[in-house]
Amino acid sequence: MIKILILVGLGYLAYRFLKSWMFQGIPSARGDAPQTAGQIDDVMIKDPFCETYFAKRDGVHLKLNGKDLYFCSSDCRDKFIAQQSNGDI
Repeated sequence: MIKILILVGLGYLAYRFLKSWMFQGIPSARGDAPQTAGQIDDVMIKDPFCETYFAKRDGVHLKLNGKDLYFCSSDCRDKFIAQQSNGDI
């Protein structure tokens, strides 16, 4: 009985060793994707006009009164500027 337990234990250890050796460097489905520590892919921000959320890198930038604003599209940016010039806010 002890011989069987030892063989099963050695078999399991061999399996774990071979698995880690063969799949080294391949990201798993658990999210082991290679990434630099502390690195953020992008930030989600809210459009000040239509209030939708979008990735900041995809936004349309506007600097107004020293403040950086980002919009989901140039249409929203233009509508925001028109609203500002009409004094609706």
